[in-house]
Amino acid sequence: MSIERWQTAWRQLIAPGSPFEVVTPEDGAPRYFRHAACDLLQVIDAGRVHGDREFLVWQSQRLTFNQYYDQVDRLAGQIVARFGLQPGERVAIAMRNQPAWLVAFAAILRCGGVCVPLNSWGLRDELQYALQDSGARVLIGDEARLDTLREDLAHEQRATIVVGAQGVLPEYCLRYEDLISEPAVALPAREIDPDAPALILYTSGTTSRAKGAVSSHRAICQALAALEFQGAFCAMSSPERVGVVINSGFAPTTLAAVPLFHVSGLHAQFLSALRAGRRLMLMYKWDVERAIDLIRDERCTQFNGAPMMMQQLLASPRFGSEQTASLFGLGLGGGASSASVLDDMLRIKPDVIGGAGYGLTESNGIGAAIGGDPFVYKPASAGWALPIVDIRIGDSPDQAQSVDTRGVIWLRSPTLMSAYWNLPEATAQSLRNGWLDTGDIGYLDDEGFLHITGRVKELINRGGEKISAAEIETCVLDMPGVLEAAAFAIADPLLGETVGLAVHGQASTLPGEAQVCDFIAKRLAAYKVPAQVYRVLQPLPRNATGKVLKAQLQESLGA
Repeated sequence: MSIERWQTAWRQLIAPGSPFEVVTPEDGAPRYFRHAACDLLQVIDAGRVHGDREFLVWQSQRLTFNQYYDQVDRLAGQIVARFGLQPGERVAIAMRNQPAWLVAFAAILRCGGVCVPLNSWGLRDELQYALQDSGARVLIGDEARLDTLREDLAHEQRATIVVGAQGVLPEYCLRYEDLISEPAVALPAREIDPDAPALILYTSGTTSRAKGAVSSHRAICQALAALEFQGAFCAMSSPERVGVVINSGFAPTTLAAVPLFHVSGLHAQFLSALRAGRRLMLMYKWDVERAIDLIRDERCTQFNGAPMMMQQLLASPRFGSEQTASLFGLGLGGGASSASVLDDMLRIKPDVIGGAGYGLTESNGIGAAIGGDPFVYKPASAGWALPIVDIRIGDSPDQAQSVDTRGVIWLRSPTLMSAYWNLPEATAQSLRNGWLDTGDIGYLDDEGFLHITGRVKELINRGGEKISAAEIETCVLDMPGVLEAAAFAIADPLLGETVGLAVHGQASTLPGEAQVCDFIAKRLAAYKVPAQVYRVLQPLPRNATGKVLKAQLQESLGA
């Protein structure tokens, strides 16, 4: 492995005249990819060339690219004909992963609308808040979401398209299946301003109201180009690993289990697959044994998921068998992974093209990335900043800290959101002179790799010593018998705060408080050892993107 060789490949990829040529504006604006698409319609239409190749598989449904686009065009025509949707108006999607979600997304953009994906895990208050906040003209959702919102939708008489409905629908609802069966209606060509809003993604808040991150067509297109760059760089830096995949003969197929309303599901899986002609296997909801069944039966080659999902996969006795022989790509995101997860991944599948990355909803998932041989070299890092991203560490982006010094992570790139929807004060707090305050803590090492060590809001202040909850969680997850962990602050009359730690596992193998404290004491400073350990036999409560709901957990524990 050679840092110099990787850096040479990097420079070749972004050089003038290359497909990933990077432009540095003279006015000091962020760098950008010269050849990225200008708007999302270009991105969406690029997939039409794949014709009769199979695109989507979900339960008993199978759609080719042609069949997918036929449904997109029919739904788009009906949205304009029935509702008179105007460019810039918002349309919300609220349903679990299924082909109709992907059809709805492309149809909304085809109409010139702004797509508002809602958290399908959300309860009535969260869904209704996002609908009201975004001012969505139309809602496209499944029957479960209709039942959750039925009283609100009836009161508002909000236009609603329902997927998979059984029985009679309320008068304000139309049946999705009926609309995509109607004859295609020609739509006028749309002139799209690249800086116009395309998407409002609500952040996956764990304690407060979610905020709607507004992203332009240009920002998302630059993000997709960055993802394609990372794939190309991974291939150039890891030719032997890529050669194994090519020689296997398996068609590129992604098992998509993360929610489509999250930036990693929407950008890194759906839109990337649409452009590249990859097949998508959609999971309605995560289930590790069902996932392995799909990998086996459909010969899936790629899986990206949260560390918890990866941990469950690796723990299954079926994972290292012939049932996953086709699986060559494993990507991690959404949180820090323990050393044991990383070690197990590389041990069980030594030829794997492993990868990880760092990004936020507010950056369209773009920040740093790592994959292939560089991932084997530094699996615990988030990788190098992508070529259109600037990273600064410190209290202010104007005063960057030195190498290996921890601080707040700031990002600057053309992929950043434009604003939080209708929240100018929150926008001003997060976006400062083109830099995004991520709220994450990390550092850059002497080779330029980014390391994430925690969240600003999850620092525990024990008598003036700042302790990262993520550091404690990552440490204890290496302990046998611990399947999940969450660290948080406990009020203390003398020190202000001390460390509380919840650990989840099976009753027969979950270690006791003294064992947990002893394990941590041998690996971390004494002041980081928990004052209280809670043994939890039920899985920890999480939101749709896998983040532990710590406020809910603490309330249930009485902590």
